[in-house]
Amino acid sequence: MPRVSTPTREVLHIPARPETRNRAATRQHRIRLAAYCRVSTEQEDQLLSFENQKEYFLDYARRHPEYELVDIYPDRGITGTNTRHREEFHRMIADCKAGKIDMVITKSISRFARNTQDCLKYTRLLKDLGIGVVFEKEGINTLDGSGELLFTILSSLAQDESRSISENTTWGIRYLFTQGVLHLNTNRFLGYDKDKDGRLVVNPEQAAIVRRIYAEFMDGNGPGVIARRLREEGVPGVMGEPKWCVSTIMGILRNEKYTGDALLQKTYTADYLSKKTVKNNGEVDQVWVKHNHEAIIPKDLWDIVQMEIERRSLYLDAGQLRTSGRYTDEQPFSTKVFCGKCGRLFRRRTLTRLNAKKIVWMCSSYYEVKGVPGCGCEKIEERALHQAFVDAWNYLLAYREKYLPEWERTVECADENALLAYRAEQLINLTADAEPLTGLDTAIVNKVLERCLVHPDGSIDFFLLDGTELRAKDIT
Repeated sequence: MPRVSTPTREVLHIPARPETRNRAATRQHRIRLAAYCRVSTEQEDQLLSFENQKEYFLDYARRHPEYELVDIYPDRGITGTNTRHREEFHRMIADCKAGKIDMVITKSISRFARNTQDCLKYTRLLKDLGIGVVFEKEGINTLDGSGELLFTILSSLAQDESRSISENTTWGIRYLFTQGVLHLNTNRFLGYDKDKDGRLVVNPEQAAIVRRIYAEFMDGNGPGVIARRLREEGVPGVMGEPKWCVSTIMGILRNEKYTGDALLQKTYTADYLSKKTVKNNGEVDQVWVKHNHEAIIPKDLWDIVQMEIERRSLYLDAGQLRTSGRYTDEQPFSTKVFCGKCGRLFRRRTLTRLNAKKIVWMCSSYYEVKGVPGCGCEKIEERALHQAFVDAWNYLLAYREKYLPEWERTVECADENALLAYRAEQLINLTADAEPLTGLDTAIVNKVLERCLVHPDGSIDFFLLDGTELRAKDIT
């Protein structure tokens, strides 16, 4: 058998591509330089530093002819603890990725970022692109062999400095809180402005809107209805535009500052890096300042509103309801009609037969579902529901003297239940010298009705917000 020769083993060396290690070192022409500068506040001394940084980099490029200054990327009044809102920073990174920049220069690590994670993330990203970051103060070029270790140490120190600043700032704010000094931005606080001494003063036009919101809420309207009305009428919000939502209305209804008092430290910053604020559930001290400024809403009314908010919440839970409805000003019986047989909610439906439409209310468990028999309680026409309330209300007017003593006793016992006393006084005023209804008054339904029960025979019992019960057997 002929002998087969084996090829001689060779080891070939493939040199690294210099352009993947250092883009600036391989430039045959001038190095394209980007300068990044940032100040964290809009204070005058910071803005002076900001302008000085820009002038420094312009002069730096003039003194180094090997550099071509591509652009200066300035972020003004932006925190360094994260890069989320630093538009110029992200524009610079995008230009680096687009191949427009060979080197980045900045004054110091703390100007670049005080967050170690962000510092390492972006400098390594640029390093992978062959772009070095030069920190003038520390004398570091991230493409140098020892730059990575030294940079990690120094950026950690910069982050610790940020933590220290955050702790000092937090201590200062909390100290002011203990002295009753408010830390409040009135640009987002409807109803008040600040005078030259920083004290809260009532804004008459905005205060009228606040009073309207409280009044409409106690008239039985939900926050969604109130917000929709304000939007439709073009009523300006705190920022001057008619942008209203449920959370805005609820925030106004719950804000104790409208009573002239102020609860301080409702929230606190849980993490100095993310600056995420969380609700204070007792984790840090709070301060309640009484009679701090002029009230827009009387304290007793504010307390009643808080009780009404709680009542509505419990009502929804008890009825397993998700919402009180968006159009209760037009459909006041929404989420208020229940089945007298099974206890489930009645829903409004439009039935069509032979091209004729009829609006009815029917139990939500009327039909059989997955083999479970339906309730079977008879549907009730909407006009019959409306007429039943009209009859019940007219009965209440006719026999007012029968109910008046109980209403008056409830008002006198306001200390026991201020909300029931408010509702009883409301009924006293609504029924005084009132004419019988000839048709449904949606405003009255919203003001007085808590719920009603529809029985299988079609009779309806009404339960009012003050506790008064109008039974069908008594009315007929």
